[in-house]
Amino acid sequence: MSRESVPSVSDLRVFVVDDHEIVRMGLRNLIGAESGMRIVGEAGGYAAALAGLATYDADVAVLDIRLPDGSGIDLCRELRSARSDLRCLILTSSADERAMLAAVEAGASGYLVKDVGSTAIVEAVRRIGNGGSSFDNRAVRVMMAALRSENEGPSADHLTESERKLLELLGHGLTNRQISQQLFLSENTVKNYVSRLLIKLGLESRTRAALFASQLPWTTAGDGGH
Repeated sequence: MSRESVPSVSDLRVFVVDDHEIVRMGLRNLIGAESGMRIVGEAGGYAAALAGLATYDADVAVLDIRLPDGSGIDLCRELRSARSDLRCLILTSSADERAMLAAVEAGASGYLVKDVGSTAIVEAVRRIGNGGSSFDNRAVRVMMAALRSENEGPSADHLTESERKLLELLGHGLTNRQISQQLFLSENTVKNYVSRLLIKLGLESRTRAALFASQLPWTTAGDGGH
């Protein structure tokens, strides 16, 4: 084993769930070749994924939606209910709007359609594993349309300058720790500020806040990788 292939204790541990063996192989090779990441397990279905993730301590689960014995979105919801620290990335061929909305509601931290490039997949896994979020432009547009339809959606007009800055950092998918370093505040203070901001915007999660931020003209978060 080469020195570069020896796993680090800080490597992101990734578990892949897809019913196509060739897709799992591709992701295994792609992610396994990246510094700071390693595949700890894989499964081809819902039940096998539950069993595998109960055995392997993963940081990120990459899930397809269509599985032979269930839905990847339902799997995401069940996994997140059992382990709130596990982050889920939906990686699927489905660009269905209802699936995108359901994935966010199930607690997914990201949604990518499989026609994205390999670099986008690696960046999404890394970002999500570090506590951020990653949605491609199609998912962002769908979520923003849904937000606008909910009581006319949130508005940033009444935010203070510091709240706008916080919202922009959320839009970049930064974790509370990363935001605390940017703003020179304690992590606990940032956590409280984020909670207040979500209440003020009428949003249920920081994922929704990140999607909202990506569409604001005064932020620089609108690159589709949130």
